[in-house]
Amino acid sequence: MKHSNNNDSGILRKAIYIATTILIIKLFFLQVLTPEYKLRAHDNVVKKTTIYPSRGLMIDRKGKVMVYNDAVYDILVQWNITKELDTLKLCELLGTDVQYVRKKLDEIMRTTPNKPTAFIKLLDPQTFAKFQEHLYEFPSFSVQTRTVRSYPYKSGAAVFGYLSEVTEKDIKESNGFYELGDYIGTTGIERYYDSLLRGEKGYSFQVVDVKNTYKGRYKDGKDDIQPIAGWDMVTGLDAELQAYGEKLMQGKVGGIVAIEPSTGEILAYVSSPGYDPNLLTGRYRRHNFNVLFKNYYKPLLNRPIQAMYPPGSTFKAAVALVMLQQHIHGEKWSWFCPGGYRVGNHVVKCHGVHGIPDVETALQYSCNSYFCKVYNDFIMDSTFASPAIGYQKWWDMMSQLGYGKKLGIDLYGEKKGNLPSVKYYNKIFGEGKWKASTIISNSIGQGEVLATPLQIANAMAIIANKGYYYSPRVGRSLIKEHQKLNITKQKITTNIDTVFYRYVIDGLEKVVLEGTARGAKIPDISFCGKTGTAQNPHGKDHSIFSGFAPKENPKIAIAVFVENAGFGATYAAPIASLMVEKYLHDTIATKRIPLQERMFKARIISDDLEVGIPKTPQQLRQDSLAKEKSKKDRIQAIADSIKTTKEKKEKESTKNFKPNDAIVKPKEGDIFQE
Repeated sequence: MKHSNNNDSGILRKAIYIATTILIIKLFFLQVLTPEYKLRAHDNVVKKTTIYPSRGLMIDRKGKVMVYNDAVYDILVQWNITKELDTLKLCELLGTDVQYVRKKLDEIMRTTPNKPTAFIKLLDPQTFAKFQEHLYEFPSFSVQTRTVRSYPYKSGAAVFGYLSEVTEKDIKESNGFYELGDYIGTTGIERYYDSLLRGEKGYSFQVVDVKNTYKGRYKDGKDDIQPIAGWDMVTGLDAELQAYGEKLMQGKVGGIVAIEPSTGEILAYVSSPGYDPNLLTGRYRRHNFNVLFKNYYKPLLNRPIQAMYPPGSTFKAAVALVMLQQHIHGEKWSWFCPGGYRVGNHVVKCHGVHGIPDVETALQYSCNSYFCKVYNDFIMDSTFASPAIGYQKWWDMMSQLGYGKKLGIDLYGEKKGNLPSVKYYNKIFGEGKWKASTIISNSIGQGEVLATPLQIANAMAIIANKGYYYSPRVGRSLIKEHQKLNITKQKITTNIDTVFYRYVIDGLEKVVLEGTARGAKIPDISFCGKTGTAQNPHGKDHSIFSGFAPKENPKIAIAVFVENAGFGATYAAPIASLMVEKYLHDTIATKRIPLQERMFKARIISDDLEVGIPKTPQQLRQDSLAKEKSKKDRIQAIADSIKTTKEKKEKESTKNFKPNDAIVKPKEGDIFQE
């Protein structure tokens, strides 16, 4: 038994030695060779910092950069290591006020006290440089660099769009790319191509102690991930033409869309009133957004694709095409115009008496009678069993020309306009209880017909191409280093025979040469187009023009819409002709400079409601302080004036005073007066 106990104790001692050795080796690996434990042993931790990628540039068709990136800085604070804080100095350095500082620090203390949290976002380089010199005085504060968009031409707000902070929905849909506090494309092509423009984030790992003091790179940076810049976008836009269009539309409400017919690329895209897109970047983005959002003229409305207007007489070119295609009447068929078209007790008035016009002359002088007649004859044609069937055929052919449907532009929020359906009219009037004369206003682009400026411009691109169009596109291609992605475009062809376009094009040329748009003639350019004056129940008529140039091998199709500006020839046609001349000749003929200046200076909207440059909260505070100071200065000036007057009177009353006269004794009989 004794011998057995000795054996057992020996085995036990060996087991203890082995276990102890394993434990020592394990501890050695954990505390010496394993970096994480080594860090903890020295009260150090690894801090992960996001490195934001550079968002892709936006470049015009000639290689000019229209959107680039500027560096800005997020100031972060870690509350649990914050001790004494000179809030007054902090406010002075960061250009903010004590109330904001206290409110923000209180929020951070309650929500995320144990990690660096954004205190002030998107600080500009100038303010940051001033703060950086004193950063050592605020050890719980750190800096995170990111970029914001910058727009050198100060134009294109509606087409480029803007960035804003992500929502919870954005975070979920990004599959982990976005985090709270990140920025995402919200509108325009910033949103449509966001996943390509944004790039890929990078991360750096740094060793810091409990006081957040930098100790070095973790693993010498071996685990760091470098950010990957986003794809640069080459657009079809012409930067100079875009800026020129926005200048022409200053003081006016409406839009311009210019398209290259052969590619569908957008050359210019103007929504007016617009705003400097730089206002929606940086520190005061939210404040400026609220100012713009509340503006009477709705500068945030993307009018080229979201505003729906009656197309007016620009619609007549499409009506003529479907008439010819359906063989309702030939190109030489004529109809006597007595100055209007009678429908029961109602007369659709015309612009004078046009005699007996054919299709070209009817377009030239925009004859309402002619187009009411051909519309009526189409729908009521005997080949159709009912007006509803005739109207459905007319609807099908008009929709081929881009009306009543989305065109698929690479921008979100596009409206489809309104080309009323048979179902709609059956609901309004009753099935079988309506006919062409009931809805005769459709023939001249009025009634229930509505279109966006993009649709009106695209219809002219179809005519310019003699029967087809490419789905409109802002983007042309995406490039990164030596890689290139071409943006696909879809060709859509109409069922209207090419031969019929010739007659309509000849008529549109006559409109500019000697018709309703004579003032829009351009030297050395064959310009084809159509004026429109859309009735507006809420005020003055809208001015519209659409066209293309040159007549052969067209390079540009355009639509201009100016709200409450009267006849199409008054504003829309001159603006369109200047845009076309600028694009094709890169300059304006000397004799047309007065027209250009007149369009620049013309103002339709009220000056006191026009979109201005929103002031930042800091500027508003400065204005308030200046106003208060001015008030105090006025009060002080009045007080000084009163004091000066009093002193002057006292000086005059005592200028002959002598010390010996201090006491005056009245003589007998003197009368003392106070």
